[in-house]
This record gives sequence, structure tokens and C-alpha cells, in this order.
Amino acid sequence: MHVRELRPEDLGTHKPIYAVWEITLRCDHACAHCGSRAARARPDELTFAELKAVGDALAELGCREVTLIGGEAYLHPDAVALTRHLKELGLWVSMQTGGRGLTEPICRALAEAGMDAIGVSLDGPPEVHDVLRAARGSQTSAERALQIAASLGLPITVNTQLNALTLPHLRWQYERMVALEVRAWRLQLTVPMGRAADHFDWILQPYQLLEALDTMAELQLDAVARAEAQGLPASRAMHVHGSNNVGYFGAHEELLRSRPGGQSSCWGGCPAGTHVIGIESDGRVKGCPSLPTAPYHGGTVRERPLQTIWREDRTVGFTRHQTSDDLWGFCAGCYYADICRAGCNWTSHCTLGRRGNNPFCAHRAETLRDMGLRERVEPVQPPPGVPYDFGRMRIVVEPWQA
Repeated sequence: MHVRELRPEDLGTHKPIYAVWEITLRCDHACAHCGSRAARARPDELTFAELKAVGDALAELGCREVTLIGGEAYLHPDAVALTRHLKELGLWVSMQTGGRGLTEPICRALAEAGMDAIGVSLDGPPEVHDVLRAARGSQTSAERALQIAASLGLPITVNTQLNALTLPHLRWQYERMVALEVRAWRLQLTVPMGRAADHFDWILQPYQLLEALDTMAELQLDAVARAEAQGLPASRAMHVHGSNNVGYFGAHEELLRSRPGGQSSCWGGCPAGTHVIGIESDGRVKGCPSLPTAPYHGGTVRERPLQTIWREDRTVGFTRHQTSDDLWGFCAGCYYADICRAGCNWTSHCTLGRRGNNPFCAHRAETLRDMGLRERVEPVQPPPGVPYDFGRMRIVVEPWQA
């Protein structure tokens, strides 16, 4: 998934510029790290008429881009019709998928309906990807989905989970994407939510983030060098970038937060509820699709119009009122506190049980390393086992060379 750059008239306002919309929890491969624990459709998922009404509301609120997710969004019987409706509203529409069942006929129907891009999850070689996706052959299927989408003229992107299993294979993944002519590669820390919280040993340790960022920076520079060697501008290079839970004011912040050849940028705070909205398949609304449901949803579109929830609900729009006074631990005294506000709220809440203190931070890990220290997280409370659930971990500070 990728958020397009905001226009000047969008800045300073609270519009759901980017919507990530889970239209079903039905899935054809229940991934072992899935935050929503997707497998079967919810019994009360929105009807097509309700889906259309939500699309209309998004357009009215000023939304510009919608990413359809699941489960597997292509398994929804109205995925093609919904795509067509959203395009008629003037929205840019993409789909994020694991790709296992994304056949040529399905992909062609989506393309003919106006789908603008397809993002596929790839998590290293088959021996790693298939473990995370809990389905043998899923890595091959994912690559095939990318090839099908590209053959139909759809721009293709890749999402990769950044965790203890995938970290050693980032360079392998990069070379595969070069071969597949992928335009953008987005890496996201695996967060201990849903099934991922059942696999603590997969979660990257905070100090390992520095190794990951060093590798990502090397690969981004290599992508630019390859483009220039072909006589292409840097803007044509593959974009290697971290998601909203990777980075924060470390040595590679600008390189990995900016598009090759584009304007320099850095982290500006969590966009949940200010420019991003998440909608679940039963109509529950959150400021971000990744946030755990129980503490962050503002009701459903069956109870109140989406416009009312977005404009008035303080749970959905919590970041609009968030300040550095809400921070605690290391983040409370950080030099970047007023801008960063502890980075990704999803990551911090699902790790420590509440937001405002985020150990997965480059600046923090670098600062501690300079002091000869590092942080490690360990579980103290398991998750209850429901969609978008989380347990709780604690931070242990130890010598860097522990």
C-alpha cells in the first residue's frame, strides 16, 4: 500500500485522503502472522448496497485513494462491482493481496473495472514465505500474481514483513523484485497483534531494526545506481521504503522516507485519523486499519453515518488531540517528541499495551547503542485469540553486547 503525496489544499485539514478498507475476512490462506486472524467471512459483513454507501461517503469526505484488503478482497463476490463504483466516484483504487488465488480472469475483471494497481505480499524465499503464510506453494503463487497483474498493465508493488525470519533474506528479496520489475517495495515491521502475537520468536528485537535499516538503505542506493546505469533518472528507480512503523530519525531517515529523485521528507507523526481511515468488513471505523479494534473503533456505519464518525468521534480522531504530554518512557524525553509523538501507535499499543512509548525506533536504538545499551522485548501476557487482538510485552534494557 502506498499513500500518494498530499496536495497543498489537503494540508492542515482532517480528510480521510487514504482509506484502507477490509471488505471481507474471508481468506484462502490463513497466514500465521495475520493481525486480523482472517479465515472466514464475518457473519455480519456489509451488503453491496452498504458498501456503495460507504464509498459515496468517502468521496464526500474528500478521500482520494482506497486500498481494498481482506482476508482476501478478491474473494468478496462484489469486489469487481465495488471497484467499478469507486472508480466512478473518481477515486484511485488498489488492492493488497497475498495473491494465492488471484487468477488471470479475476485480475482481468478487476483491471477492466478500473483497478489502478495491485500490491502483493512477498516475504522472502519459499522456505520463509510459506511458513509465514501457512501454505506451501504460496510464495510461488504470490510471484505468479505479480506476473499476471503486470501482464495486464497494472502497476505492481510488494509488501514485505520485517521480522526475524525475513531479515536475513532482504537482499534475496530485492533481487527477485528487480527481476519482476516491481516499482515499489514497502517493508513493515511484524507487530505482535493477532496470530503474530502467538509467535513471539518471530518479532524483531528493537536493536535489530538498525541492521534492517542499514540493509534497506544499501538496497535503495543500489536501486538508484542501477537506474542511472541504464540512463534513467533516479525517479525511475525502485522505491525501497519503510512503512509507518519503520524508522524515525535515524541515520537513513530521509533516504528511506523520500521517493528517489523526489522531494526530501521525514516522519511527521502518525496519520491515523487525520489523513488515514480504516474500515472493517462489518462497518466498524478506525483511524488506521492496523489499529487493534477494541480500543480504537468509533462504532459502525450502521449506527452513524461515516461522515459523522470521521468528523466527531474522538476515538477515531485521537491523533488530532495527541501531544507530547501523552508520551511516557524514553519517548517522553526524546528530542523529536513534539514531531514524532512515539511513531506508530499501532506498534506501541500492541507491544506495550498502550500508546506513547515505542521501542522500535532508529533514533532510540542508535542513542542507546552509543551508551553501550540496547532494548529487548519479552512477552508477559498472551493475546485472547480474537481478530485484531494483542497481548503485552515488557522492555528489558541490557548491555549492547549481551
